[in-house]
Amino acid sequence: MYFAKVFKVFRKHYVLVPLEIFGSDPYKTLVSTLLSARTKDEVTLEACNRLFARAKNLGQLSKLEIETIEKLIYPVGFYKTKAKHLKKLSSLITEVPETAEELIKLPGVGVKTANLVLNRAFDIPAIAVDTHVHRISNLLGWVQTKNPEQTEKELVRILPKRYWPDTNRLFVSIGRRFSSKKKLEMFLEKEKLI
Repeated sequence: MYFAKVFKVFRKHYVLVPLEIFGSDPYKTLVSTLLSARTKDEVTLEACNRLFARAKNLGQLSKLEIETIEKLIYPVGFYKTKAKHLKKLSSLITEVPETAEELIKLPGVGVKTANLVLNRAFDIPAIAVDTHVHRISNLLGWVQTKNPEQTEKELVRILPKRYWPDTNRLFVSIGRRFSSKKKLEMFLEKEKLI
């Protein structure tokens, strides 16, 4: 497999993904990732900015009413459910956990969110597989999987750990830039990756 070449090309074409601005802040990374499911990053970013202006940490978040959280995060997808998850998780923890096992126990947190938090907020190598990572990994021929969960398991098995921290960031950037399958295939062909 030609991992080094792919990562070199993807780094060259990388464009900042909006939610990366929360960088190593565990609280903001957890909340923004939870809110981003089924929502465009630009919408999530605006919702996060409103929410973080009122709740700078888990303690402040826990003091907000669910209705207030709903108003602050609207129009993210499933905002009512996400508001309940945020309210509940802010009552369960005072600090963001540093293990996947503990993160996954939180309401609204799945494997992808847990891995993204570990990777971005705590510099713990993990592969967060979303639709971009799943689609591109399959197009590259690295995996032949039907869903992101299978892709994550396969990538953990085959991808050297040194690439894990950059996988989501780079693949999401490329996936956002080349949003249709045709555009993505043309890009990958032009760069001689497929």
